Amino acid sequence: MPMHAQLTTQLRELKLSGMIPQIEVRLLEAQQNKLAYSEFLSMLLSDEISTRATRKITRSLTKARLGAEQTIESFDFLFNPSINAAHIRELGTCNFLHSGDGVFFLGPTGTGKTHLAKAIAHAACRRAYSVAFYSLHWLLVEFTAADLGNRLNALVKKLVTVDLLVIDDFAFSSFDQRAAEFLYTIVDGRYAKRSIIITSNRSVTDWGALFPDPIMANAILDRLAHRSHQIVIKGESYRKKFKPVFENA
Repeated sequence: MPMHAQLTTQLRELKLSGMIPQIEVRLLEAQQNKLAYSEFLSMLLSDEISTRATRKITRSLTKARLGAEQTIESFDFLFNPSINAAHIRELGTCNFLHSGDGVFFLGPTGTGKTHLAKAIAHAACRRAYSVAFYSLHWLLVEFTAADLGNRLNALVKKLVTVDLLVIDDFAFSSFDQRAAEFLYTIVDGRYAKRSIIITSNRSVTDWGALFPDPIMANAILDRLAHRSHQIVIKGESYRKKFKPVFENA
């Protein structure tokens, strides 16, 4: 067996496949630059470490269910000057996760709320935090399925313990009593310990009317609003930028 093929086989058996794509390049570098064995080995190990880190981030993003990649770097801050880019980039450092602070993105449809929420979640995944992203609709769908399937405790444990929980389109519709109790359990379990990012088309003052019990509504909203960054976004929908223009014949 040729030496290169043998090395490839051995690396796979040792579960060091991250070295394989670069091994020919590294061998050539070592020969041309007369590298010491230790330098050559260090470069290969760096390739393996880099590959594993990339795979870990990819797994985290998939597990978080963030969908299409939306990052801070890809956000068009020039389109909407009402958004404080410096504040968003500071949130992108994920320092707010250390104290369990929350973030609200509030504003009309199409102004970038979901993109910014996903961008911060993406940054959290890159920093090895666990993340779960849900639209409110699918969160309640999963709650109902877990409740019927006797899996509710497992779902609650996941939502309470994940480092960052993102709920998109919060307050889109009203809650029934059971859903409100479920939400209270999650919010109370995370309060002052783990962060929640929320996006909503409604102002915070309108949220209370969507709950069947005003006492529970106050308990949930008080915990959510305490130590939260409330970012109000104004302006027109970004999607109008791509709206087709039809000229009269």
